[in-house]
Amino acid sequence: MDDEIYMRLALEEARAAGDEGEVPIGAVVVCDGAVVARAHNRRENDRDPTAHAELLAIRAAAVSLERWRLSECTVYVTLEPCPMCAGAMHQARIARLVYGAPDPKAGAVGTLYDLSDDERLNHRFDVTKGVLADESATLLKAFFGNLRRDGGGFRP
Repeated sequence: MDDEIYMRLALEEARAAGDEGEVPIGAVVVCDGAVVARAHNRRENDRDPTAHAELLAIRAAAVSLERWRLSECTVYVTLEPCPMCAGAMHQARIARLVYGAPDPKAGAVGTLYDLSDDERLNHRFDVTKGVLADESATLLKAFFGNLRRDGGGFRP
């Protein structure tokens, strides 16, 4: 039940991203039962290819907790992380990831790759998949549907 509560916070962040013209993906970092960071995609607005929701949330959590090892933390994100973000979770030593919708184009925690459980790496983390997946997927589908309908695209 707690997973759904925190995923709803990540969905709030995803909606905020969509309102800003960003791909609607949101993330929350929880440590010892407390939300220590929240973020959403900012790639377009920041003109930064690394400004993914989960990367921004991990950075904010490290600042908030004043440490880079997030070994007691859980990351909640509305879309399965890409290789960059899954790699950041590995580097931050997160304990657990909870995500909503799978990502068939870039998913790196079970879909295309599984960086969460690669025995060649020195850290593994638990993964819970599909929490509020339909809501997460609906936000993404609506965003891209509107983008196509409007004949638009992202800014150059």
